[in-house]
Amino acid sequence: MRRQRSGLNFSRRKKKVNMAVVKEVGVWAVEILITLLLAFSLVYFVGMRTSVIGQSMAGTLEGGDEILVNRFIYKVTNPKPNDIIVFQPNGNEKSHYYVKRVVAVPGDTVMIKNGVLYVNGEPFEDEIQAASIEEAGLASEEITLAQDEFFVLGDNRNNSEDSRYANIGNIKKQHIIGKAWFCVAPWGNFGFL
Repeated sequence: MRRQRSGLNFSRRKKKVNMAVVKEVGVWAVEILITLLLAFSLVYFVGMRTSVIGQSMAGTLEGGDEILVNRFIYKVTNPKPNDIIVFQPNGNEKSHYYVKRVVAVPGDTVMIKNGVLYVNGEPFEDEIQAASIEEAGLASEEITLAQDEFFVLGDNRNNSEDSRYANIGNIKKQHIIGKAWFCVAPWGNFGFL
């Protein structure tokens, strides 16, 4: 009878690698990588979250509401009238994000006369019930928008710092962060915008 020695034995046979297990681990690794890539893309392009500050959008959004911003959509298309956008006035990165409604797009003319907003000489058709505008600001004279400019107003027209005022003015496309598309908090306002 041969006695087995303790210690290292270099004459042992190598264990065979179970290829089915290696294949399954590889599939799991690829699935996890794809999931992480998809999650990153959704968060970066669609899931930016910001808060509404102030009461300028009252009726649609209230101060403190948390909204999701689609940062991708305006890279392939332009904002349309009645879109709710998120922007930084004059590209000021130290400013908070502003949330307003687009009422005029590049090439349009804008004027506020006797409390009524006129776009291209016609009264603007709001998707909301907006009060008569008390302060026309810069829009008391006709404004023609350049090819990269948008005119925005808050839904609470008489309590909104928007394109009617020089410190905001017309919004350049490059300063638009994205489209507000979903309210996540509070629960009473939860849903699509």
